[in-house]
Amino acid sequence: MRILFAGSPAIAVPALETLAELELADSGFYLAGVLSNPDSARGRRGRPEPTETAAAAARLGENLRREGRPPLAILKPERLDSAAREAVAALKPDLLISFAYGRIFGPRFLSLFPQGGINIHPSLLPKYRGAAPIPAAILNRDRETGVTIQRLAREMDAGDILLQESFPLSGRETAADLSETAARKGAALLPGVLRGLARGDLAGRPQNHGEASYCSLIAREDGRIDWSRSAAEIDAGIRAFTPWPLSFTCHGGQELFILEGTPGPRMSPVSEINPVPGLVLGINKARGIQIQTGDGILEVTRLQYRTKKALDWRAFLNGVKNFAGSRLG
Repeated sequence: MRILFAGSPAIAVPALETLAELELADSGFYLAGVLSNPDSARGRRGRPEPTETAAAAARLGENLRREGRPPLAILKPERLDSAAREAVAALKPDLLISFAYGRIFGPRFLSLFPQGGINIHPSLLPKYRGAAPIPAAILNRDRETGVTIQRLAREMDAGDILLQESFPLSGRETAADLSETAARKGAALLPGVLRGLARGDLAGRPQNHGEASYCSLIAREDGRIDWSRSAAEIDAGIRAFTPWPLSFTCHGGQELFILEGTPGPRMSPVSEINPVPGLVLGINKARGIQIQTGDGILEVTRLQYRTKKALDWRAFLNGVKNFAGSRLG
């Protein structure tokens, strides 16, 4: 079975590595090529760099070449137009596997694959269809989430479920942590799904569309902290927006990132009757800087001004005068 893998961010890399391992094991599955987003400007110098998936594909392609395998085609089209379809058709793929590629596959594109396409999605579908299921699970303080491998369908994330695995959440995960977990688990599920498809005995289970929920792309402004919200909600946002866009507020005319913290006491020890959201109350020597929220106290342990490096709370206070008593935001 010849496979075209479509992915862009780092979360897709373990699945791609698994496919390369299957090819090297002569399992009957072969990487026909990799489809990823075009190179984009990154870093301070703004030099064009490949996506994490495309970079991994170049490395894996070299490994395959050393083992006597054919060159691995890496496609980076701006659009999935007729030229892109022609390039894909030349690879003669049987199956499309997608994981966070970032674009919708139209019917003409999917028609290039005799065995159709499957998608790895980091949620328990039909929950959190859409582009940001990992931050959504953290923001909603879910107790569990999971990974689903489903058939690609015309409606986003609405295809039949081929395999699904759930796992518990501790309530302290960041989006970065949860992405790594989902990447590993999705990659581990992939060989079993491929073998089932090859045998023809893996039947999909239709989703209950009435239970579907949706999540949208995260925007930078989503990271702005609303101190009138509860400490638990703000804490969830800090974790959901790590590593991007990060949770931020304003102090002394400067943008201040709140990188780590935990909910503390429910009521302010200073102002229980009329709490002032965003007020820096002081410190707890064991737990960090205490900031009043609309409900409870957030105890912050790591901060960063936009133009400076990230610091633990003690080092931060050493360089900032009169932080206690100020109001953030």
